[in-house]
Amino acid sequence: MAKVVKANLKMKIRAGQASAAPPVGSTLGQYGVNMMDFIQPFNDATKELKGIVTAHITIYDDRSMSFRVVSEPTDDLIRAKLGIQKGSGKPNTEKLPKKLSTKDLQDIAEAKAKDMNTDDVEAVKKMVAGTARSMGVEVEA
Repeated sequence: MAKVVKANLKMKIRAGQASAAPPVGSTLGQYGVNMMDFIQPFNDATKELKGIVTAHITIYDDRSMSFRVVSEPTDDLIRAKLGIQKGSGKPNTEKLPKKLSTKDLQDIAEAKAKDMNTDDVEAVKKMVAGTARSMGVEVEA
């Protein structure tokens, strides 16, 4: 019989550095789960990664949990490649002066491919290009 899901959570945590301090401790504590059952496996799973990752946590009625880790958000990768702080406030009318090259687009798509719901890198490139356009970043053809 399947376990009853009590909560689905998303937390952005620095890779390999989860601790009992907020946000992890306070968020998991309110559901009555042992936070060390999350902290140690999370830190082990993400010690090779860098930056901030998103943890999708499922908490069950019997106070057990499972989680999966998603790498850095696409917009963070785009900003890092271009060396910018933020995207355009009006992406339809005000474009940023820097453009995302096809090589940068390919690199980001390959990094995000494992997190997406497709194995086709060309499809992932289209998703990344869409994110870039929504930030006011033009993509070179």
